Amino acid sequence: MEAKPESHKLIFEKEGVYLHTNAKRSNQDTTVPGFIRIVERDGEPAMEWSPVEEDARKAPAVFYTKKDGEEGEEETKFDPGYEPDWAVISTVKQQRRQEHPPVRETGQWGSFSLPLSELYSLRRARFSLGRNFLVLTTRGGDPLPPLHFNRGGARELLKAMQRYIRLAPSPMDGRLFLAYPHDSGALSQSFDELHLFDDTSADLVSRFIQDPYATTFGGFSKVTNFFRGALPHTHHESPLSNRSPQDAHCPHPADEEPGFELITCGAELGPRPEVKRGKPLDNWDQFLDPEGRVTDPQKVKELVFRGGIVPSLRREVWKFLLGFYPWNSTTKEREDILRGKTDEYFRMKVQWKSVSEEQEMRNSLFRGYRSLIERDVNRTDRHNSFFSGNENPGLVLLHDVLMTYCMYNFDLGYVQGMSDLLSPLLFVTQNEVESFWCLTGFMDLVHQNFEESQEAMKQQLLHLSILLRALDPELCDYLDSQDSGSLCFCFRWLLIWFKREFSFEDILSLWEVLWTRLPCENFHLLMACFILESQKEELIGSNHDFNSILKHINELTMKLDLQPILCGAEAIYLQLTHCKLPLKVQEVLGLRVPSSSSEESPDSEPKETDTLLTQSETRGKIMVCTTILHAM
Repeated sequence: MEAKPESHKLIFEKEGVYLHTNAKRSNQDTTVPGFIRIVERDGEPAMEWSPVEEDARKAPAVFYTKKDGEEGEEETKFDPGYEPDWAVISTVKQQRRQEHPPVRETGQWGSFSLPLSELYSLRRARFSLGRNFLVLTTRGGDPLPPLHFNRGGARELLKAMQRYIRLAPSPMDGRLFLAYPHDSGALSQSFDELHLFDDTSADLVSRFIQDPYATTFGGFSKVTNFFRGALPHTHHESPLSNRSPQDAHCPHPADEEPGFELITCGAELGPRPEVKRGKPLDNWDQFLDPEGRVTDPQKVKELVFRGGIVPSLRREVWKFLLGFYPWNSTTKEREDILRGKTDEYFRMKVQWKSVSEEQEMRNSLFRGYRSLIERDVNRTDRHNSFFSGNENPGLVLLHDVLMTYCMYNFDLGYVQGMSDLLSPLLFVTQNEVESFWCLTGFMDLVHQNFEESQEAMKQQLLHLSILLRALDPELCDYLDSQDSGSLCFCFRWLLIWFKREFSFEDILSLWEVLWTRLPCENFHLLMACFILESQKEELIGSNHDFNSILKHINELTMKLDLQPILCGAEAIYLQLTHCKLPLKVQEVLGLRVPSSSSEESPDSEPKETDTLLTQSETRGKIMVCTTILHAM
């Protein structure tokens, strides 16, 4: 009787998934590129990995078969090459395990096949080598070789797996997930119905789905079959589905391996609308009443956001956008304000002008500010006719306004980059006093960018990461795989609001749009998201690594078209606001006030932002330094 041919159905396939054979023995080749697949063989789903190289396919294969009492031989034990304290779940079927030599041949590993019914757990992990991995463990307690998703795709893999199994997050470890078969009543549940990306489950499952990488392996030995007993209800519903809104904001147990906390921000996106820019504001008088008050400030802001301002009106309207003049002030009141502000400015200017050389020699802080300002003034926008030449009065004004700002805000003083913020203001106002007070209004918006702690910059990079992951998890996965997930290559963009990325004229248009604070205060982050999305094909398609990503982003300078980016950023905002968004994304977009629990805990924010940037601490510092050097 002829054997019945085996039926085979391919459910999912992804190239560029590396098998990590030995993390500790660095003198050996430790990664093997290959394919990850979900297949059905005779109706039974399995996860399979096979190497790309043809000759590697001849290497011994590791097959994981049935449990005791079922057909099939005992699986070969895999020696992962790590310390034994994390390597196995030691209490699972410990009595029946026998020692087998690791399956190796000429440094290569063959394919493995694991029926999904034999999958016990998944764990995201990060080794000290800087790579991120997904580790799967069988019901026999054996970990499979760790898998590194070099080109993303972990999210799609888990979606395919959800057709056959359910993943229950451990209440004790947000990086560990136990696998269960579907109940008969749950077979029709879709991936979304499992609440893997709902706000209520964002703390555990969504954290894992968004980035299956990210943490070290210390303490893995503490994972035992205790968790199965601790989750008696997971066969029926998500253990987090009944959490109250108050519980959703409670802090999680302290992580034994800090530095790789995941940001929960999955979202099911609808279509992105088409957005067109409008005409610039060209009639200012129509918004003034007989006494000179602005009758409809919100309408003015909307027009400016939609189309900007014609150059002839910028000097007047900018003073309202930057708070120099109140919107409800009359013409007479504005004359009085200007006289008072002029007197105040020159009183502060006289203060630093009257400092003698002897005094300055005893004031290292003041001397340092002056030195920095003189150096930066000589290299700020020298291509612009207003600042070009050696004896240009524009340079004197730039210097004097910055020195006076040091007297106005001596705690902050002068920080590199502030000259970039002043030069367009001085160019438009052509006035020392007006440019100074416009600068103080601008600095009220961005002064935290220049503080020594850089907490505000860390927070913005964190918010950018939240938005980008909601929009494009695949791109985020790829950046993570190249140690670029901290997005520090965007540091210069956010520090000085794209001043070095666009032409001088485009910056005038961009900043007046951003000063409206419409449609949200983080609109500049949406712009960054759109730019990164537009570069996705180049970054992933060309397989850029850490250094080439930084180089590519820096080379975008003066190659970006502002108007399509403004349209794209607004389209992203409209797209997101019509979706069910996780709480973190809502907070970044200003759609939700942060929870009171986080407000009451001043230490919570720095901790969260610090963990984002410590993903690659040393390289992150180098990157920040590099981007600043390019910016100045």
